[in-house]
Amino acid sequence: MGIRFIFGRAGTGKSRFCLEQIKKKIENYDSENKLVLMVPEQYTFDTEKKFLDVVTEKGLLRGEVLSFKRMAHRVSEECGGRTELRISDSGRNMLIYKLLKDKGEELQYFNRMAKKQGFSSIVSKVITEFKKYNISEEILSSKKDEINDEELKKKISDLKLIFNSFNDILHKRFIDSDDELTLLAKRLKDCNIYDDAEIWIDEFTTFTPQQLEVIKVLAKKAKVVNITLCSDSLSGGSDIDYTDIFDAIKNTENSILRIMKEGNISYLEPINLNKGQSYRFLNSEDLQHLERHFFTYPFKEYKGKANNVRIYKANNSYDEVEVVAKDILRMVRDNGYRFKDIAVVCRNIDEYEKISTVIFNEYNIPFFIDKKREILNNPLVVVIISSLEILASNWSYESVFKYLKSGLVNVERNYIDILENYILANGIKGYKWTKDLYDKEDISEEENTILEIMEEIRSPLMKLHNRIKGKNKVRDFATNLYEFLNELNVFKTLEIWLEEFNSLGLQDKIKEYIQVPELVIEILDQVVEVLGDEVLDIKEFTKILISGFEEKEIGVIPMSLDQVNIGDISRVKGREVKALYLIGVNDGVLPVANKEEGIISDRERDLLRNIGIRLASDTKSRAFEEQFIVYTALTIPSEYLMVTFPMADFEGKSLRPSIIIPRLKKVLPNVVEESEIYNIRDRRDKFNKITAPTPTFNELISALRMEFEKENVDEYWAQAFKWFENNEEFKNKSNRMFKGLTYTNLVEKIPREKIKRLYQSENKKLIFNVSRIEKYAQCPFSYYVQYGLKAKDRKVYEFSAPDLGSFMHNVLDDFTNTVRNEKIAWSDLNRERCKVIVNELVDKRLESDSNSILNSTKKYKYFADRFKRTITKSVMVISEQMRKGKFEVFKNEFAFGGFSDGEPIKIDLPSNETVYLVGRVDRIDTLDLDGNTYIKIVDYKSGAKKFNLTEVYYGLQIQLLVYLDALIKNSKYILQKQAMPGAILYFRIDDPIIKSKKQLTEEEIKDNILKELKMSGLLLKDINVVKAMDNDMDSYSLIIPAAIKKDGNFTSSSSVITEEQFDTLRKYVNDKMSEICEEMLSGEIKIEPCKNNNTAYCSYCDYSSVCQFDTSIENNKYRVVLKKSNDEAWKLIKDEVEKGGNN
Repeated sequence: MGIRFIFGRAGTGKSRFCLEQIKKKIENYDSENKLVLMVPEQYTFDTEKKFLDVVTEKGLLRGEVLSFKRMAHRVSEECGGRTELRISDSGRNMLIYKLLKDKGEELQYFNRMAKKQGFSSIVSKVITEFKKYNISEEILSSKKDEINDEELKKKISDLKLIFNSFNDILHKRFIDSDDELTLLAKRLKDCNIYDDAEIWIDEFTTFTPQQLEVIKVLAKKAKVVNITLCSDSLSGGSDIDYTDIFDAIKNTENSILRIMKEGNISYLEPINLNKGQSYRFLNSEDLQHLERHFFTYPFKEYKGKANNVRIYKANNSYDEVEVVAKDILRMVRDNGYRFKDIAVVCRNIDEYEKISTVIFNEYNIPFFIDKKREILNNPLVVVIISSLEILASNWSYESVFKYLKSGLVNVERNYIDILENYILANGIKGYKWTKDLYDKEDISEEENTILEIMEEIRSPLMKLHNRIKGKNKVRDFATNLYEFLNELNVFKTLEIWLEEFNSLGLQDKIKEYIQVPELVIEILDQVVEVLGDEVLDIKEFTKILISGFEEKEIGVIPMSLDQVNIGDISRVKGREVKALYLIGVNDGVLPVANKEEGIISDRERDLLRNIGIRLASDTKSRAFEEQFIVYTALTIPSEYLMVTFPMADFEGKSLRPSIIIPRLKKVLPNVVEESEIYNIRDRRDKFNKITAPTPTFNELISALRMEFEKENVDEYWAQAFKWFENNEEFKNKSNRMFKGLTYTNLVEKIPREKIKRLYQSENKKLIFNVSRIEKYAQCPFSYYVQYGLKAKDRKVYEFSAPDLGSFMHNVLDDFTNTVRNEKIAWSDLNRERCKVIVNELVDKRLESDSNSILNSTKKYKYFADRFKRTITKSVMVISEQMRKGKFEVFKNEFAFGGFSDGEPIKIDLPSNETVYLVGRVDRIDTLDLDGNTYIKIVDYKSGAKKFNLTEVYYGLQIQLLVYLDALIKNSKYILQKQAMPGAILYFRIDDPIIKSKKQLTEEEIKDNILKELKMSGLLLKDINVVKAMDNDMDSYSLIIPAAIKKDGNFTSSSSVITEEQFDTLRKYVNDKMSEICEEMLSGEIKIEPCKNNNTAYCSYCDYSSVCQFDTSIENNKYRVVLKKSNDEAWKLIKDEVEKGGNN
C-alpha cells in the first residue's frame, strides 16, 4: 500500500523497466492480482503494441494498458454509472454558447464579449481548468472576498455565474467528461476492482489535481503504485531551482509527496535507472552526450565525430521538407531502416501538414500525420452550415456557392460554373432567388437552362426555409435539417465517395469520412438533448451549431505499421524511434514563445495562487516547461538526429534559427551546418538526384534543359531517361517534356487576309477606334486578344472604374448641354445652382435606367450621392474655367464617324489599304479672335492623366492630337470656317481633399481646388489666345499649364508650343497612326508590353494570363519607354517627321 518512484533521464529505459516487471510478475505466477500500466491518452495505442511485444498475449489476462479516462469508463461499467448520459465537447460548447447569450446582461466584465463567435470555446477551456484543478463553486464563493483586485473580482464573479449555471443545467441530466475523474476518485473508494493491484504510471510529466486525487485513492487500494519520472534525481520535497531542466518533473514529484502526506501513504524505496550507460543510446555516443550535456553550463564539448547528428539550414519550408524526404529514402534504401523506425516532429504541425503531404506523396514515402482532424471543413458540415447561412444571409453569393461547391449537391460542376457567371453578371441574390423565375418574356434557350438549374437548387432549400422560418424549437430545427440532408441524398453520395476512396487506396480519407456522418448525427442529437425546447431563430441556431462543430475533431489511427510518423513532439514521444527529423526549429517556435495568457492573466493567476486557488501554470512557468519539451525532442531518437530550420516562410519573410542551433554547435563542435550549397550527403553520393520517380523526373527536366543549352550533364541521366521512356506512367510526360524544351509563347504570323477579316466591320471597311490604337501601342498582343479575338472577362454585376468614367462623362455632357440649351451664362453658375442641376441630371439618369446597378442596393445609392458630390465639384471648376475665359463650348461628345457630327478620319496606308478612324471628343471649345478661329479640345479623365511628350513619341498619347488634326483639316465643313490650333487639354474629374496647416477662407479653398484640378496639355504660344483661356492670369494660371514672366513672355515651365510645332505634331501622329495600322494588318502579333518607370502595362492587363509573358522566355522583352526631356522628345519627333515617318 504505497507509492514508488522509478526515475531516470531520457533513454534510461523506464518504460522498458515497467514492461519487464509486468512480464516477470506474470511469468512467476506469484498471485492473481491485476497488473495495470497507465499512460496518457495519446500513447495507449503504441503502448499496447509494446505490451504485446514484451509481455506477449498471455499477459492480457492479468495485465492491461489504461489511460485515466479509460479507467473511468472501466470503473463506471463495473461499479455503477454506465447509464449516465455524457455530454460531448460539442454539446457542452453549444450549452455554454446558449448560457452566454441568456446571461450576457448579468455579466459585469464579459458582457460585451459574450456574444462573440469563439468566446464559448474560451469559457469552455476555463471551466475545464476549474474542474481539472478541483475548483468548485463553493471555493470560488468563499475566496471571492479575499480578492482585492477589482478587475479580477469582476472576472471571477462572471466566471462563477457561468460555472454555476452550467453545472445546474448539466447535472440535471448529464455528466461532463471533465467530471469523469472526480467521479472516478469517488467510485474507487467503494469499489474493489483494483484492490491489491499493482499499478505502473508511465510517460506523464505532470498530473492535474483531479488525477492526483485518483492516484491517492489507488495508492490506498492497490498493493503498490509505481510512478516513472524523467529526472536526474529526486528532490525529496525540497524547493526546486526554476532553471533546472527537470523542474516540471520535480514539481510533479513534490505534488505526489504532498498527497502521500495527506493520505498517510507509505513511501517505498525509489528505483534509480541513471546508473551506467543509457539503454536507448547504447550505440550512439554523440546522442548520449547530447542528452547528458545539452542543458549543462558551461558547455561540455563532444570531441568525437558526431556522425549521428546533422544540422540543415533550408531556404524555405519546401526545401526543408524535400531534404528530409530525400534523407528518409536514403536511410531506408542504403542503411536498412524501416519507415516505422523514422519520425518527423515539429512544434507547429498545422503549418507543415499540407506541404509534408504533397512532398511525401511525391517521394512515395508512406506516412501518417498524427493529429486530430477538424470537421468544420468537411463537405457534409459545409453543406449543413452553408444551407443555414443561405437562409440567414438572404441568399448571398458566398453562401450559395459554398453550398454548391461542397460536392454533395447533385448539380454537375460545369452547370455550377455557368450559373456562377450568370449570377455574378446579374447580381442575383435575395428575392431574385425566391421570386417567380419566369416573370419575363422572350427567355433565350441558354437562360432557360440556367433558370432550370436555379429551380433545381432552390427547391429543397425553399422547402427547408418554409419549415424553419421565424422562431422555432431547437428540436424542430434539427429534425428538419436531418430531413433536408436525406432529401439531398447526402448520405448516399458519401457512400459512393467511400467506394471511390477505397478504389484509390485512400485509407485515411475512408476513416475520416466514415466518422463524419456519425459525428454530425451525434451533434444534432446533442443539441436536441441539451437545448431541445429552446426557441431560437435561424441565425442563433446556426451559431450554436457552428460552436458545436468547432469543438469536434476526428482521431485517426495509423492504417499500416510501416509508416513514417509525422506529428507534434508530445505525440511522437514514447514510440521506438531510431531516426528523428526535428523540423521548423525557428526562434519563437521551438521553444515556443508563450504569449497567450488567456482570459485569466499571469498576474491574476499569481493573485489567485496567493489566496489558495491554484490553476494551470502561467506563461513564465510554461516557458521553463518548454525547455523540458526541447530536451524530450532531442532525446527521442536512439540512432540518428537531423535538426532543420527554414530561413524564410511561405511568403518569403525571413525567419531566425532557434537558440537550440547555436547550442547544438557548441556541444557538438564537429557537426557542420549544412545547406543547399554545402550538403555533405549529396557530395558523397554521386546519384543523390535519383530518388523516387516523380522528383527524379523533375530533376531530369533540369538536366535536359542543361543538355539543350550545351552544358555538362552527368552520364547517368541518359539511362534515367530510357527508364522513363519505357515506363507507361511517364511515357506521355516524357514526350511533353521535349515539347517544353522548345516552348515559346510567341504567336505565329497570321495571314493578312485573315487579320483583315478579324478587324473588318460589317460593311467590310477597316474601322479603328483612336483611343484603342493607343492600347495597341501599349501592347499589340493585348489589343489583338481584346479587339481581334473579342475575348471578354467574366461579366460581374458591379460598378467598375470604366463604368464610373463613362457615367461621369455622360453627366458632364448633359450638364454643358443643359447650360447651352437653357442659355445659362457660365458666370451665373454658383455652387448651389451647379448642385441642383447635377442632382437633377443624375436622378433623371437613374430613373430612366431602373436596372442600373446604382439603384440596386443602399451601398450603391450612397455611391450615387458621392458621384453627385464629385461631379458638382467638377462642374463648379469647369464653370469657373469657362467664366475666366472667352472660349465658348462648340460641341460636347463630338463623334468622328458618328451620324450627326463628323466623317470618320480616313488614312491611306503605304500598302494601299484604307483605314477609317473613329472616336469621340469630350468637348470642343472655340474662340474667334482677330479674324481667326481657335480650337480648344478638352478630354475628361476620371484618373490622374498628365500630358507627356515622351508618350506622344511612343504612340501612347496621340488621341487628342489626331482629333485636333482632323478638326482643323475638316473645319470648313464642321465649323464653316478655317480653324487654328488653340489647345489640347486633359481635365480631371475629382473631388480633391485640400490639406492646410491654417484656416482657409472660401476664396482660398476655391483657388486650391482650381490648382488641384489644373488642366494638363499643350497651348498655342500666343499670349492673347492663352489669356483668352484665363482672363485673370497675371503671372501664373490656376486653370491652365502656363505662366508669364514680367517681360510678357512665357516661363520655361509653361506648356506652350508654336503653330509650326503643332503642325509637326499633327504630321507626326498621322504618320504614327499609319505606322501602327500598317503593323496591325501585317499579321505580326508581338508580345511586347510597354514598361515605364518600372511599371509594366501588364500590371493592369486582363490578358496577361493568356500571353504568359515572362522575360525568362526567349524573345519575351519589354518595349521600354525611356523617360526623355521635352527637348529630346521634340528632337526625335522632328527627325521622324523630316524622314517622312518611314520608320
